[in-house]
Amino acid sequence: MAEPTLIDFRTAPERYRHWKLALENGVAYLTMDVNEDGGLKPGYKLKLNSYDLGVDIELADAVQRLRFEHPEIGAVVIRSQRDRVFCSGANINMLGLSTHDHKVNFCKFTNETRLAIEDASHHSGQRYICSINGIAAGGGYELALACEEILLADDGSSAVSLPELPLLAVLPGTGGLTRLVDKRLVRRDHADFFCTTAEGLRGKRAQEWRLVDRLIPPSKLAEETKKIAEETAARSARPKNAKGIALPQVERQVEGDTIRYTYLTVEIDREQRAARLRLKGPSEAPPADATAVHAQGAAFWPLALARDLDDAMMHLRLNETEIGTWVLQSQGDGALVEAYDALLAKEASNWLVREIVLYWKRTLKRLDVSSRSLIALVDPGSCFTGTLLEIILAADRSYMLDGTVEGSNLPAATLRLTPMNFGPSPMGHGHTRLATRFLSDPPHVDELKGARGRPLDAESADQAGLVTFTPDDIDWEDEVRLAIEERAGFSPDGLIGMEANLRFAGPETMETKIFARLSAWQNWIFQRPNATGPEGALKLYGTGKQSKYDRKRA
Repeated sequence: MAEPTLIDFRTAPERYRHWKLALENGVAYLTMDVNEDGGLKPGYKLKLNSYDLGVDIELADAVQRLRFEHPEIGAVVIRSQRDRVFCSGANINMLGLSTHDHKVNFCKFTNETRLAIEDASHHSGQRYICSINGIAAGGGYELALACEEILLADDGSSAVSLPELPLLAVLPGTGGLTRLVDKRLVRRDHADFFCTTAEGLRGKRAQEWRLVDRLIPPSKLAEETKKIAEETAARSARPKNAKGIALPQVERQVEGDTIRYTYLTVEIDREQRAARLRLKGPSEAPPADATAVHAQGAAFWPLALARDLDDAMMHLRLNETEIGTWVLQSQGDGALVEAYDALLAKEASNWLVREIVLYWKRTLKRLDVSSRSLIALVDPGSCFTGTLLEIILAADRSYMLDGTVEGSNLPAATLRLTPMNFGPSPMGHGHTRLATRFLSDPPHVDELKGARGRPLDAESADQAGLVTFTPDDIDWEDEVRLAIEERAGFSPDGLIGMEANLRFAGPETMETKIFARLSAWQNWIFQRPNATGPEGALKLYGTGKQSKYDRKRA
């Protein structure tokens, strides 16, 4: 049997097969022109601007690059190259051929890409506008929903629709249901009709029901889109005369079950079904100011590490689905990490520094919603400080070695809080990980502000509630080993459900609803015979045969 081809999330505009990127007068035009023969795997054609994971990998790359490489861009237009077709959504044949884990991970990644679009609109001054020139169905309309303004050609045939339930017996996979009622505030009865009508809605009713914002005659769509986008870009606070930084390809070397990045090493233990992610702290003091940060560009330690960690997580999610536990460790000088955090706080108003902090926020959110058991280890030589301490707070449980290791000259492990733990990197529900951790005692979070910058040994960290267990040198190896072995013995399905329920204590937001409700229900629906069975809608789509449903409500 041939080895499966690994999915690589690293790309660049010159290698795009499905998108065209053009820049003009402060506006970026992302034009969808999907290559029918450019699917990630054989067996399906990407007709009618339908997409698979490869199309979305390019979109995610473009969204990221526009933030870092083009500070002069204040508006982004998503449009189609195809006549009378915007996007027909996720490719149905691809979904029918995909394994269950690939379908779910595909939906999760596309969700994260749409959230990155919204984050750019809300926090980076790059407002996204969708210009629909034809049919926007399923995931195509969900892409439009991620934008802040939706323009629709008023030609009697251009329409928006979410036909997944009536046609495929599944749900819109990229947050469409939630965005309808939570973001666009569509009335529930209108949303109910819309989501059970395969052909969707067009024209005046689509606008009246808040499904789109503006109707434009097709002959004027391009002209009006350009005008609206340029007016939007002119209002943006992005630094129009600033120079961006290049994002070169993330470098990594794969040696068997070890993956080496610049500031991260991933070691896979297949017997224990675990991966150890060892993050490396900075080796030198931070630059003096934002100008020096710009000069370092993508090599600036916080940005370089975030890119390494982001790539590793995506690789493990899609290519190592049986590796169910991620063991998170770090090594380096906590005082140096604190110095980098101080620089990020001092230069927070700088556009590039802001983007780096926002990128860390998104990377930590990706960790939060990864369906993996997260175990953090704090041992001598660790540098879990500030931004990196968020990894401890994101873990399902953590172990901190109390004291030193016999025969080692490394000092006892410590943790350090910095201002970065008190606001810049909230979870998906808007609360910090500290606030989420101490829902029963909110004043404790304010008390912890007094400990900022002070090294906390195992006893102090335990008293502060920052770690789960603090074994000594005698018990360390056994406790850690048992924790990892125990995790490998549990049902992966049960663990995913338990972890997702426990991680997001507190309020709900549109973002957490998308991941909690959609991921849970889509995960279930994708395994039900009504959708994926031999006579299910997803399997029979396009054959002309009628699906046979089990009519029992569960």
